[in-house]
Amino acid sequence: MLRNVSTKALQLIRSSKSSKRCIASNTTTCSENTNTNTTNTTTTTNNSNSKDQQQQQKVPPLRARATPLTDEIIRVDHAGELGADRIYAGQMAILGKGPMGKTIEHMWEQEKAHRKQFEHLIQQHRVRPTVMAPIWNVAAFALGAGTALMGEKAAMACTVAVETVIVEHYNDQLRQIMDSPNPDKELLETITKFRDEEQEHHDTGIDCGAEQAPFYKAMTEVIKFGCKTAIAISKKI
Repeated sequence: MLRNVSTKALQLIRSSKSSKRCIASNTTTCSENTNTNTTNTTTTTNNSNSKDQQQQQKVPPLRARATPLTDEIIRVDHAGELGADRIYAGQMAILGKGPMGKTIEHMWEQEKAHRKQFEHLIQQHRVRPTVMAPIWNVAAFALGAGTALMGEKAAMACTVAVETVIVEHYNDQLRQIMDSPNPDKELLETITKFRDEEQEHHDTGIDCGAEQAPFYKAMTEVIKFGCKTAIAISKKI
């Protein structure tokens, strides 16, 4: 009888110890899960904060509403750089793998940087872009690709014509800014730098045989007229 009682007691003790081990194990697992959840929550919060900080860094600080002159300059120059970007995109689509590919790509990279800067200024100064942007986008690409299909020299003639108008346009703007009561130094520096790079593109076109293109004079005059018309429209709408 005593042996049976002792045996049952030992079984109860072992059962109790086993239960305690299970409870302790479950408690540890729950604790680990809780710590894991806490870590995940902290990581998620940190990621969220990091994303918010990145978004804040991407948004340029707003400035006071642009003056009528600054508003017009930023809108028309943004449209012009959009057009230049798409012209070189069209040329690259046709001539990108040929001998002129690297030359065109170099000029295109600079135009993309110009466009990016004016997109930044549009947001910063809260300027309304031209409503003609979708049309200039398609027309400029067609001009670049169309002249490239006529040959490398015709493509360079297109570059010379466009850059001639843009350099003159930028010089007019620089005079306007310097004559204004409160010249915008940032805009002056931006346009001066871009004007010099557009002049470089013009000279590259001449060096690459633009003047030897078929119907050079007629073609460049037509392109210049189109550019001047686009500038006049983009200033206002």
